[in-house]
Amino acid sequence: MRKWALVVGILAIVLWGNWEIWSILNRPVEPVPFTGQIRGVSFSPYQADQDLFKQQFPSAEQMDQDIQLLQEHHIGSLRTYTSLDGFEQIPALAAQHGIKVTAGAWLDRRSDRNEQEVRALIRNLRTYRNIDRAIVGNESLLRADMSIAGLTEYLRRVRALSPVPVSTAEPWHVWLKHPELVKEVDFIAVHLLPYWENYYADVPIERAIPFVMEKYEALHRAYPDKPILIAEVGWPSGGNRIGVGEASRVNQATFIRQFLSLAEAQGIDYFVMEAFDQPWKRQLEGPAGQYWGLWDAQRQPKFSLVEPVTENRLWPWEALAAMGFALLPMVLFLLRADHIKTRGQLLFATLVQAVASVFAFTLFVPVVEDLALLGQLVWGILLPAQLALFTVVLVNGLELVEMIFPAYWRRRHLPQQPIADFSPKVSIHLAIHNEPPEMVRHTLNALARLDYPDFEVLVIDNNTIDEAVWWPVEAHCAQLGPRFRFFHLPKWPGYKAGALNFGLTQTDPDAQVVGVIDSDYIVDPHWLKELIPYFVEQKVGFVQAPQDNREWSGDTFKTMMNWEYNGFFRIGMVQRNERNAIIQHGTMTLIRRAALEQLRWPEWCICEDAELGLRLFAAGYEAVYVDKDYGHGLTPDTFSGYKSQRFRWAFGAMQILRRHWRMMLPGRHSPLSGGQKFHFLTGWLPWIADGAQLLFTFAALLWTIGLVLAPQWFDFPLAAFLMPTIGMFVFKLVHALWLYQARVQCGGWERIGAAIAGMSLTHTIGRAAFQGLSGAAKPFFRTPKGEGRPALMQGLAQVQEEVKVLLTLWLAIAMVFTRYDFSHREAMVWVAVLAVQSVPYLAALFTSLVSTALPRLSRPAPVAVPAQG
Repeated sequence: MRKWALVVGILAIVLWGNWEIWSILNRPVEPVPFTGQIRGVSFSPYQADQDLFKQQFPSAEQMDQDIQLLQEHHIGSLRTYTSLDGFEQIPALAAQHGIKVTAGAWLDRRSDRNEQEVRALIRNLRTYRNIDRAIVGNESLLRADMSIAGLTEYLRRVRALSPVPVSTAEPWHVWLKHPELVKEVDFIAVHLLPYWENYYADVPIERAIPFVMEKYEALHRAYPDKPILIAEVGWPSGGNRIGVGEASRVNQATFIRQFLSLAEAQGIDYFVMEAFDQPWKRQLEGPAGQYWGLWDAQRQPKFSLVEPVTENRLWPWEALAAMGFALLPMVLFLLRADHIKTRGQLLFATLVQAVASVFAFTLFVPVVEDLALLGQLVWGILLPAQLALFTVVLVNGLELVEMIFPAYWRRRHLPQQPIADFSPKVSIHLAIHNEPPEMVRHTLNALARLDYPDFEVLVIDNNTIDEAVWWPVEAHCAQLGPRFRFFHLPKWPGYKAGALNFGLTQTDPDAQVVGVIDSDYIVDPHWLKELIPYFVEQKVGFVQAPQDNREWSGDTFKTMMNWEYNGFFRIGMVQRNERNAIIQHGTMTLIRRAALEQLRWPEWCICEDAELGLRLFAAGYEAVYVDKDYGHGLTPDTFSGYKSQRFRWAFGAMQILRRHWRMMLPGRHSPLSGGQKFHFLTGWLPWIADGAQLLFTFAALLWTIGLVLAPQWFDFPLAAFLMPTIGMFVFKLVHALWLYQARVQCGGWERIGAAIAGMSLTHTIGRAAFQGLSGAAKPFFRTPKGEGRPALMQGLAQVQEEVKVLLTLWLAIAMVFTRYDFSHREAMVWVAVLAVQSVPYLAALFTSLVSTALPRLSRPAPVAVPAQG
C-alpha cells in the first residue's frame, strides 16, 4: 500500500508540474481589444494550392466566397493589385456584397503586360461605381522595375481617364525621396511594414506602432496638402525572425489590434496587409511572406480582435499528449524502483516527463507551424533521430539515479576469504605481440608473487618477428621456474584470440579456472586468493576486476586518460553488475575453464573478450564484478594510440551487434535476460549515436551553405530539433560531472579533464561505428604501450581529420555571420548548434596537443617487482 501511495504521489507531482509548465509557457496575452469595423484589407484571393508562378489563379466562385466571408466580418473595402488573370472580376463581385474596391494595376518590366494592365484598369474604373480609388503600380520604383519618368507616364494616362483619385504605392522612404512623384498623384499610397524594416533598423514589436506613426506623420509634414492612404500595414504571424522583428501569431494580433484602435481614433485611412495567407509568396518573399493574412490559407481566423490570444492554440492537447506518453513509462519505472531512493525516483520521473513533453512538442510541429514540403521532409528525417537522442537521455538518466541515489545494492560483490578445501588450479594466459621485453618482465615478476597455492602462467608470443624482442621473455620465464611456460608462434592466425585458443590446448589438465591479463599489468598478490572463491558456485562463469592504470601521475595527458577509463569501471560496470550484464575485459578476468573450452575465444572479432562474455551470459552463466583494483597497466603514450584503442572497442562492439542482434530481440526465445539486453543495447547506443552525429555534422555543413547562398529555398531547421541538441550536450556534461563527483575519487580538474578526453574520441567512435555496422574488414591492431611521445607536429598530425572538420564548422559559423547578425534568433540558435558540434573536434585537438606539447611534470620510474621462483 505504501508503495502505491508513493507511486501515485510522484505521478501527481510530475503530471501537475508538467501541466503548469505548459500553461505558463503558453500564457495568453491580452492586446487592446478592437470592436470597430476594419476599413479595408489587401485582397489576393489565391487559395492554398494556387501559385502565381505556375499560372494557377482562383476562380470567380472562389473569389466570391472569399468576398462573402469578408463581408460577413464587416470589412469595408478591398485593395487589389492587378486587373488581369481573372482578378478584373473582383469589383463586380464586391459590388454584389456592397464592398468598395481600390483597384490596382501591376507594373513591372514587361511593357506589353503593363499596357494590358492599364487598359483593363481604366475599363474597370469607368464601369464599376464601387471602385473609389486606383493604384497604378505596386513598389515599381522600389524594385527598380521602372523609372520615375516611365511611372509618371502611366499615372498621367490613368488620371486623365479616371473618374476616381489615382496614385501609386511605395514605401515611405520612396515618397520622401521623390517629391516630384507626389505631384503626379491625387493621394499618397504608402506601405508601412515595420517587420521588413528590421533589415535596416531595430523595430521590435514594442516599437512597431510608434514607427508606423512616425513615418505617417513625417509624410504629413513633408506633404501637408496630400491625402495619405496607408496602402499596406501589418505584421506576419510566422516566418523567420529579422533582426529583433519576430513573426508570431501573438505579435501579429498585438500589432493589428493596436493599429486598428489607433486608426479608428485618429481617422486614418488604411488597408491591412492582408486578408488571407498566401503560401505561394514564400518563394518571392521568404518564409514570412506567406503569413500576413488575418485568416490562414484555409480561411480560418488566426486570432480574435477582442479575446486573449495564445501563440499555440493546441498547447492543451500537446500537454495531454506529453502526459500520456510519459504515464506508462513512469508507472513501470516506479513499480520497479525500490532500489532507488525517493528523490531519485522523483528525478527520473521528472526526466521522463520532460522528454515526453519535448517529443510531444516536436510531434505537433507540422500541425502548429504549417510546414513547407522541405520542412516536412526534414521533420520526418529528424523525428526518429530525436527519438534516439531521447533514448540516450533516459538511459543516462537511469544510470544517474541508480548510481547516485541507491537505496541498496542488489548484486554487490566484495573480496572473499579463502574457502577450506577449495583452491582450484588456475592457468593464467598472457598473450603478447611485439611487446617491450622489460615491460613484460615486470608483469611476470608480479605474477610470480601471487599469494595462491596452485597456478601456472602461459606466455604465448604470437607473430613477433624480431627474436631480440621475444627471446628475453622466454629466458625470463625459464628463470622464474616451471610454473612459467613460454610459447612462440611465428605465424599464427586469429590475433590475440588465436593465441589464447592455442593457450587452451596447452593448459594443465588439472586447471579449472583460466585467468587472462594484458602484458603490461602489475597484479596484486591477493588477486586469485580473494576472487577464486566465487567459483564455488557452479553458475558463475567469469569473475571480473576493474582495469586500472599506473605511471600516469604528473602527466597531464595520461591523467586525463586514466580518469576517463576509471569512470566506466566505477560507474558503468557497477550499474551493469546489478543486472548481471557486465562487459568482460581481456585483462583481470577469470573464466571457468569448462565454459571457455565449450565456447572458445572468437577469432573473427577484434573485441574477443566482450564477445565471449556475451556468449557466456547466453549459455546461462552469471558474472561477478568486484569493484576493487587488483592490477594496474599502462595507458597509451600517444593520442593516436588512445584513439586506436577506442576505435577497436567501438568497431568490435558493432561486429558483435551484427553477429548477435537476434539475441537482443524481445521474447522468450532469446537466451539473455531483459536486463542484459537493456545494458548491451544501451551500452552500444551512444556509439551508434556518435556515428549518426557524423552524418548530422556533414548535413549541417551542407545546410549552412544553402542558408547563406540560397535562403529563399533553405530555412533554419526547426528549433524543436535544434534546442534538444544543445540541451543534450549540456545534459551529458552535467550527467558526467555529477556522476564523477559521486562515484570517482578524483578532483574537479580531473573530472573536467576526463570529460574532455571522452569528448575527444567522438569522431573516432563515430567512424568505428559506421565501419563496424557496414561490415567493413578491419585488421586487428594492438594498443601500443611504451612507444614514446611524438613531436608537436606529430601531435597535430594525429588529429588531421578532426582539425579539418573543426575548421569547416567554424567556417560555417563565419558564413552565417556574413548574412545574419546577433539579433537573428534562429541564426544564433543555428550557430550554437554548429558550435556544439565543433566541441568534440576542439576537444580532440586540445587532447592531442596536451599529449605532445605539455611537459611531464614528473614521470615515475616503472614499477620494479623482484622476481621469485
